Amino acid sequence: MNEIKAFLLLVLYLTAIACQPQSKDKSTLFNNGISLGTNKNGKLEEASGLVESIKQPSYFWTHNDSGNPGAIFLIDNKAATKKVFKLTNVKNRDWEDITIGSGPKPNTSYLYIGDIGDNQAKHALKYIYRIEEPSIDDNEEVTDVDKLIVKLEDGSRDSETIMFDPQTKNLYIVSKREAMVMLYEISYPFEADTLIAKKVATLPFTLIDGGAISPDGKEVLLRNYTDIFYWKKKGNESIIDLLQTPAMELPYDPEPQGEAIAWSRDGTGYYTISENAKGSRGKLLFYKRNQGRD
Repeated sequence: MNEIKAFLLLVLYLTAIACQPQSKDKSTLFNNGISLGTNKNGKLEEASGLVESIKQPSYFWTHNDSGNPGAIFLIDNKAATKKVFKLTNVKNRDWEDITIGSGPKPNTSYLYIGDIGDNQAKHALKYIYRIEEPSIDDNEEVTDVDKLIVKLEDGSRDSETIMFDPQTKNLYIVSKREAMVMLYEISYPFEADTLIAKKVATLPFTLIDGGAISPDGKEVLLRNYTDIFYWKKKGNESIIDLLQTPAMELPYDPEPQGEAIAWSRDGTGYYTISENAKGSRGKLLFYKRNQGRD
C-alpha cells in the first residue's frame, strides 16, 4: 500500500469514526482473544474468510485472497491445514469471504464463497460460488460448483463481507470503502440468471472487511481492521432492522491484516484469523462468551 493510499484510508476511517453512533461499552460480553494456533501453511498466505464447518465440528473453512488458486482450506482448531479442496474451472478473481448455510438439497450444508472484492470498483458483476460442503475424506477436486452471478443495484463497489441468514436463507453483502458502508440483500431463492443485490441500508462504519450471522440467526458480527461490532436481536426483527440499531463494541486483539471472523457453531464465542503480513504469521484467535453477561 503506497503512502497516499494509506493516508486516504486513514482520513476515511477517522471520518467514519466521527459518524458512528456511540453505545454503552459492553465488551465484557466476551473475553479477550486467546491464540489457539498459528497458520504455518505456506500456501495459505492471505486468509480472507472464515467459517466453522458443519460436517467437521471444530474445523474451519478458509481461503486465500485474490490471484491465488480457486481452492478452500480445511483447518483445525489449532490453525493446522488438514486438507485442501480445489474448485475445478473456477478462478479466484478476488475471493474475500466465505459463509455456510442451506441450499437446494434439504438437510445438506453448502459453502458460499464470495468472489466479491473489487478494489477499483470496476467490475459490473460479482460471483458467489456455492458447493455442497465437502467431508474431509472426499476427493480433493470439487467439480459440482454453482456460480451465482450478482449485480449490485446501485453500481460497482468493493466489498469483502458476505453473510448467510439461516432464518430467511437470504444472503447479505456489505461494501467496504465508503465513509458509511452499504448493506445489500440477495433474496432467496437464488434462481435468476443474474441476481440483483438490493441496497437495503447505509451503515455508519467504514472499511468493513468481514462479518458473520450466528447459526441461530440472532446475532451479527461485523469487523474492520481495528474494531469488532456486535448486535443481538431482542425479538423477531430482521437483519436489516437489527443492523440499523447501535452496535456494541467487542474485544479485538489487533492483527497484522485481519479480514476474517466467524461464530462458533455452539454459540460459545467467535473466532478471527489474519492474513500473513508484516513478517507475522496469522493466528487463529478465539473470543469466549462470558457466561452470565449476555
